[in-house]
Amino acid sequence: MSKNNLFNKRSWKPAQIIVSFYVIAAIVSVSLLSLPIALKPGVHWSFVDIVFTAVSALSVTGLTVVSTVDTFSTTGVFFLLFILQFGGIGIMTLGTFVWLLMGRKIGLKERQLIMTDQNRSYLSGLVLLMKQILLIIVLIELVGTLVLGTYFLNYYSTWQEAYYQGLFAAVSATTNAGFDITGSSLIPFANDYFVQFVTIILLTLGAIGFPVLIELKDFLTNRTKNSNHFSLYTKLTTVTFFSLMIFGTVVILLFEANHFFAGKSWHESFFYAFFQSSTTRNGGLATMDVSLFSEPTLLALCFLMFIGASPSSVGGGIRTTTFAVILLLLFSFAKGQKNVKVFKREIHEDDIRKSVVVSFLAFMICFIAITILLETEQFSLMPIMFEVSSAFGTTGLSMGITPELSEIGKIVIIALMFIGRIGILSFIFLFQHGNQEVKYHYPTERIIVG
Repeated sequence: MSKNNLFNKRSWKPAQIIVSFYVIAAIVSVSLLSLPIALKPGVHWSFVDIVFTAVSALSVTGLTVVSTVDTFSTTGVFFLLFILQFGGIGIMTLGTFVWLLMGRKIGLKERQLIMTDQNRSYLSGLVLLMKQILLIIVLIELVGTLVLGTYFLNYYSTWQEAYYQGLFAAVSATTNAGFDITGSSLIPFANDYFVQFVTIILLTLGAIGFPVLIELKDFLTNRTKNSNHFSLYTKLTTVTFFSLMIFGTVVILLFEANHFFAGKSWHESFFYAFFQSSTTRNGGLATMDVSLFSEPTLLALCFLMFIGASPSSVGGGIRTTTFAVILLLLFSFAKGQKNVKVFKREIHEDDIRKSVVVSFLAFMICFIAITILLETEQFSLMPIMFEVSSAFGTTGLSMGITPELSEIGKIVIIALMFIGRIGILSFIFLFQHGNQEVKYHYPTERIIVG
């Protein structure tokens, strides 16, 4: 067999192997959700709907064409939890854990896969990183389950039901999955600010990025605390993450002051705005029907969902650091500067180039998806744009059109959710074959642009 043969494993790039792993995981997820024991008696659904739900769970998106509570049995709900955990933590994190349990040595090939899956540029410390990610996420989910489960004793008649609901809510929020078993997301808790606040914390911990959590943990357990402890990634992604959250809250408050928030108290308006802004980072849970918002607000939510969560997190989208680098590039260019500087550091040219490519390709993918859906579906531009942004950002918010999509529409959304989960860079590298490095240059010539 030729070394250039695509089906020769030795010729496969790490990104291609990672994507193949996710395809296998999707097939396993479809198989689990197809089992009769996963469904309630009398439930029948199409193969496309099964694939849609499986990919939505694996990509921790949360868009659904069926009601979770009315479709799945208790066994099916636990199957769903397993898929959410698998998709949220990441295939290489759980894979590393399994390899370690089996006593297998984590060699260079495995480290290259981890590096690709986590968007890293170096091989050192990756196994420790995987261990810490798994430990931190499981610990967060455990604490979330205990807090929400105990609090839900006020809502449910038995402790079994309370902790069952608490477990699903904690895992769904931490993995930013957006699934619920209440039948109406967090709308039943629209006036319960404690549940909302805990959920926002879990959503944030899942979406802000695993390296941020690890550096924060190291900072809190280190006696010599100083600002130089944090990497540029952590500083940039944290500032961008919370700036977007504040921006979203302010925009929603301003745009809805005379619309949805008219007649509501200040605290009702604030928590509606704050929660909906927070959930656009990648959460997908909602305390209201977002279709009640005005079009300017919906457009702002599309923008926030398109950006998505931070790199090396449970989320999708172009990612917060990509957006930050693009903004910094614009500011630097406007000032006539050739280098992009932030926090007394210069951003590497490769990272700037990647940010531009990711943003442009993401825009083109979403544009093509919107164009196709406008042709195949009977909905107006705003609901379709909202659905596409939500799917690509693996957010899970919807204006209610998901169950009404045609077969073609569902396939388009499935593709967007899958691309959103594996990431644009992995999607690009998927089509690379062999070393494309060019060792010669042509004469340089200027052209007219702008």
